[in-house]
Amino acid sequence: MKGLVLGGTRSGVGKTVAALAVARALEAEGKAVQPAKAGPDFIDPSHHEAVTGRSSRTLDPWLQGKDGLVRNYHRGEGDVCVVEGMMGLYDGDAASTAMVAEALDLPVVLVVDASAGMESVGATALGFREYAAGAGRDIDVAGVVAQQTAGGRHERGVREALPDGVAYLGRVPPRDDLDIPDRHLGLEMGADSAPDADALDAAADCLRTDRLLELARQPRDPQPVDVRADHSRTARRVAVARDDAFCFSYPATVERLRDRAEVVTFAPVAGDPLPDCDGVYLPGGYPELHAEALAGSPTLDRLADRAAEGLPVYGECGGLMAMAETLTTADSQTHEMAGILPTEVRMHDRYQALDHVELRARTGALTAAAGRRLRGHEFHYSSASVGSDASFAFDVARGDGISDGRDGLMEHRALGTYCHVHPESGAFDAFLDRL
Repeated sequence: MKGLVLGGTRSGVGKTVAALAVARALEAEGKAVQPAKAGPDFIDPSHHEAVTGRSSRTLDPWLQGKDGLVRNYHRGEGDVCVVEGMMGLYDGDAASTAMVAEALDLPVVLVVDASAGMESVGATALGFREYAAGAGRDIDVAGVVAQQTAGGRHERGVREALPDGVAYLGRVPPRDDLDIPDRHLGLEMGADSAPDADALDAAADCLRTDRLLELARQPRDPQPVDVRADHSRTARRVAVARDDAFCFSYPATVERLRDRAEVVTFAPVAGDPLPDCDGVYLPGGYPELHAEALAGSPTLDRLADRAAEGLPVYGECGGLMAMAETLTTADSQTHEMAGILPTEVRMHDRYQALDHVELRARTGALTAAAGRRLRGHEFHYSSASVGSDASFAFDVARGDGISDGRDGLMEHRALGTYCHVHPESGAFDAFLDRL
């Protein structure tokens, strides 16, 4: 499957809208588009799926390693893959869009805000192309999509200013109906506020689909997997929370769980009964936006009872929050949660942690053997208050964690972390092996 990477000059330049418009343009040519996202984000992929109808692949060298990243790309299906970058093209010490493009050997399409420039767009493109060598990145900045660009003289000026070897691939016109509202943690989810379909089609009409397809190329082949490291399928049943409060899970995670076990989903916000199962996975999401419904949900009460009986429960970020004793929202309303873990969680107006992280297991836990290191990421607006006798599974080698350089609060056979991990880390295999 051929592909290309849309990298931005900075955060907020309009990469998501550009990626959606490119996907629509390619689909209009009869191509099946596989979306993907550089970095650990959950929100932009929800917009990809809303527009293309396909789950977006997560591509992050820190979470997956280079080989795991390439393998995950090749698990996608379609004629062409559109990879939306993270932040600016070169930004990020643990993972960056440039690292993803290099790992896959895919061309970079630079998304540039041209609202107040023409010749300067050419200078920007030249600088981003030439910077690669100085940054030690073997990437090819091969084209430009000009964001916020009117037609006529403005478009001609941008096109003519581009340096030789950097193709003009079209523009995204300035339209208010292409804006996606913000929420804490980023944009609103795709199911809540996808861009207007007619506006996206109009933007797609301003793109040079023929040149995009000419630039797209086959990525690097994946390395063979060591079959000795594979894990056999279990006869276990895993219940995965899935609703508006628990909506941050990677497609590869559910795929890995389904490869090795039976997976059933349930919606705690709706009060679904906890399914009969051998283990529970509570992904991240927005429990703070549904705290009242969760507090009144019989699902959390049943989950607490089963956890006290020894049922393995693994919660990431939002899952940790739901497993806490209480959750206090940003407007100071306190709601009872499951009470599985001895912590009280409070929301804040500003984010409390944002980073790629690395954990080292202090002792054997649900997701790692003692001494094993796990790589993941954290991004949350909440803080967790814990007692001095709280038991933690991990020391934090990079990042913040829950408290005092520790993450992975444990009680019974339950584990809650602020850290999100990808299945390439081995954490979910460890979880399944311990059921």
